[in-house]
Amino acid sequence: MKKLLLPVIFISSYLLSQAPAGYYNGTAGLSGYALKSKLHDIISEKNINWHYGDLPAYYGRTDLDLYYDHDVSNTMYLLDIYSEIPSGTDAYEYTQGQLISSAGAEGLGYNREHMIPQSTFSTSSKISDYPMYSDLNFIVPVDARINQLRNNYPYGVGGTVSYYNFTNSSRMANSAIPNYPYTGRVYEPIDEFKGDIARTLLYFVVRYEGKLNSFNTAYSTSSTITPATDQCPFDGTEERAIDLAYIEMLKQWNTLDPVSQREIDRNNTVYTIQKNRNPFIDHPEWANLIWSETPDMVPPAAPGTLVSTQQNAHFINLSWSAPSDADLLGYRIYMNGSATPVAVTKNTSLSIDHLDPSTTYTFTVKAFDKGYLESPASNTVTVTTLTSDSYAKDLLITKYISGTHNMTVSNNALEISNKTGHEVNLNNYRINILFKNTTSGAYYNGDTYELEGKIGNNESFVILNPRADLSCYSNGQAKFVTASDPMTYKGTNYVELAYNKTVTVDAIGVKYTDNTNGNVSLYRKNTVTQPVNTFNINEWDAFPSDYCQNLGGTLSADELITSAEEFKVYPNPVDDYLFITGKYENIGNVKITDLSGKIIYTEKYPFRNKKSIPVQGLPAGVYILKLDGHIHKFIKK
Repeated sequence: MKKLLLPVIFISSYLLSQAPAGYYNGTAGLSGYALKSKLHDIISEKNINWHYGDLPAYYGRTDLDLYYDHDVSNTMYLLDIYSEIPSGTDAYEYTQGQLISSAGAEGLGYNREHMIPQSTFSTSSKISDYPMYSDLNFIVPVDARINQLRNNYPYGVGGTVSYYNFTNSSRMANSAIPNYPYTGRVYEPIDEFKGDIARTLLYFVVRYEGKLNSFNTAYSTSSTITPATDQCPFDGTEERAIDLAYIEMLKQWNTLDPVSQREIDRNNTVYTIQKNRNPFIDHPEWANLIWSETPDMVPPAAPGTLVSTQQNAHFINLSWSAPSDADLLGYRIYMNGSATPVAVTKNTSLSIDHLDPSTTYTFTVKAFDKGYLESPASNTVTVTTLTSDSYAKDLLITKYISGTHNMTVSNNALEISNKTGHEVNLNNYRINILFKNTTSGAYYNGDTYELEGKIGNNESFVILNPRADLSCYSNGQAKFVTASDPMTYKGTNYVELAYNKTVTVDAIGVKYTDNTNGNVSLYRKNTVTQPVNTFNINEWDAFPSDYCQNLGGTLSADELITSAEEFKVYPNPVDDYLFITGKYENIGNVKITDLSGKIIYTEKYPFRNKKSIPVQGLPAGVYILKLDGHIHKFIKK
């Protein structure tokens, strides 16, 4: 039984902010799309992306009904915004254990509802894309039947005739959104939660700016809406993101249903779990401030002289000068006369990559403004790439750690390096994985993890499982932290870095095979300068399980070992004794392991009365010597 015990609390925007001090640094004085892009940078950095299967357990922290339940001190029920009756008794209620897949009626169980439908961002009906797939900020527990009937239809204002009326008076009806051409079905929530939904949708288009154009939006700015089929309010742009008529509805909902205590509490809790926030809960006034641009409706002039400043085998550099338009937003680069831009940027220079050697290309640039009006084309520049150069043709995986796996620890990490000679946009890259069905033996694609942001030349970044407990690296250091399918790999799995969804750039393991990379750390040899789409173990140095040195750096295993200046180990190869030079007196523990991680020899405080380690009993082979945290590889003759 439920009744309205606590009123929904409306607080001024000044008091709403629960963000840690400094969280929104850099936003002062910004407005319009500049503010939106800055917020994107803030809420996209250092997230922890959990697995979709983790969400039901987290709902016990994020979505308990502490606001309408008759006993808020001891509630076990989830708050379902699709069925909650704020001023009376709910028809049904759920605990977090009542997750089901489908239902033929209300009240049978709940689903994890993607308030932005999965069809918007998923690769296919069989593959879901992280981090969107498990983002707690827009995935909530709701009645399974209502979720099914809502399907992929947008939220909106419904007309007078309803297809379905639900127990809390929410409904499905044809759209009556003012000035919005779509007239198909919409789901209209009750007034109590319209602001909650509006702020969630606005969060999504800020969080995933830079990827929106690759999502399955209903139409682009150059097409017309087909009311019978188009459902998504996204317009294919990155900054504006949403059809203006739909934005007006969301802004109205944001005002009419102010931020509630439930939203504040949920935002704070999600932050502790996921490490990012919904800025429109902390600052609801930002909705009006961002979507307040007033374009001049005059197309910009053409960019100034386009030139190619550098040509290489797989990339070229372009630069041009900006036209003097007050509402200029960015530039689209066109290649070989295509009507689809090969790149979009806000800068006046850019590297165009993934080109073929010894090939001639033509390029033009067009400016576009805040009204998304496009300028005439710049001059055409013709460029021929070189036959070869010294750069990597693409990103490459440089470290792979497969370590301890149990109920609480998953020591998986990948390091990816950029040696291409130019900055790389990561938005078109992803990590894929193959699984094997234990019953049929058939291999299948797991869900995928999409990268984002940029990586500079000669820089590396780490993708880490959030349950990793590595001695040399933490969640806070990694660029990407995710429990998505690709980062749950075991040594038998094939894992790849891919470009444009399916083009293999670099790989660990062999496809459709039970690989043997479990409990091993692989470090790319420094002689390997190019990624390969077929795994070759000879390109890698193998180390024991949980081996973790210089992760996030660019040194290879050989460079790492030879750079350890504190200690020298000799002779190598060795017959009977390994000798140590350096400040070794205070070393507390020495271990010798084989490459599988099996401990062969251990000794505490080995150098109190000597400066050598006996190895005469070891069979011939390659071994790892661990001197406290220092690692040395040696060969026993």
